[in-house]
Amino acid sequence: MSTTAHATSSRTAVVTGASSGIGAATARRLAASGYRVVLTARRADRIAELAAQLSDAGHEAEAYPLDVTDRAAVDAFAERFEALDVLVNNAGGALGADPVATGNPEEWRQMYETNVLGTLHVTQALLPALTASGDGTVVVLSSTAGHATYEGGAGYVAAKHAQHVLAETLRLEVVGEPVRVIEIAPGMVRTEEFALTRFHGDEEKAAKVYAGVAEPLTADDVADTIAWTVTRPSHVNVDLLVVRPRAQASNTKVHREP
Repeated sequence: MSTTAHATSSRTAVVTGASSGIGAATARRLAASGYRVVLTARRADRIAELAAQLSDAGHEAEAYPLDVTDRAAVDAFAERFEALDVLVNNAGGALGADPVATGNPEEWRQMYETNVLGTLHVTQALLPALTASGDGTVVVLSSTAGHATYEGGAGYVAAKHAQHVLAETLRLEVVGEPVRVIEIAPGMVRTEEFALTRFHGDEEKAAKVYAGVAEPLTADDVADTIAWTVTRPSHVNVDLLVVRPRAQASNTKVHREP
């Protein structure tokens, strides 16, 4: 296996949850790095538009509508690949910010199915193709919520902890195979939809998440981090990379300007 930086010509990367935010930014970044990108998400119009933009810019890109919680659909998608170079498990998200005592079990289930089982479905289905490439990379986009708890976030925290353990365990199980397993754990990232989705469209609550924080991370910041880890030399595995804005020291310690 080469110990030099990846040559990206003719290499293919699948990005889940690519219709907005970090997923869309990652697709753009990997395309600009020379990868052929396959964009998946439930919102077919969004990924079709992004794929067209990338193609118009001279990159190789295609859109494939996919719900990562639908195992039959994921298996059908995986049949397209005899070999695959990169999988970015980005699909996921948070719902609600209620304490354990009053949390909505349906929201907990949805978060677990998307963040954890979605990652499991896609990784299981594409792992043979990633291995067959002779130099595959699995990226799991978790969160700092997967490494520390905070009040009002137990459902999301539990799902992200499970996603972290999935990545950690997979790395143990594939050691010796030509597959790297990388976990990226972002802290506070301001995207157009994350907090708004979490608070069911309540713009006031969503805005309070970032109130007074001069520079939260952006989707491009995280995409840049993902692309950096993926393009390290083949023998280099970035097991876990935690990335936060300077204003955030922990999940519960954030500097806010008055």
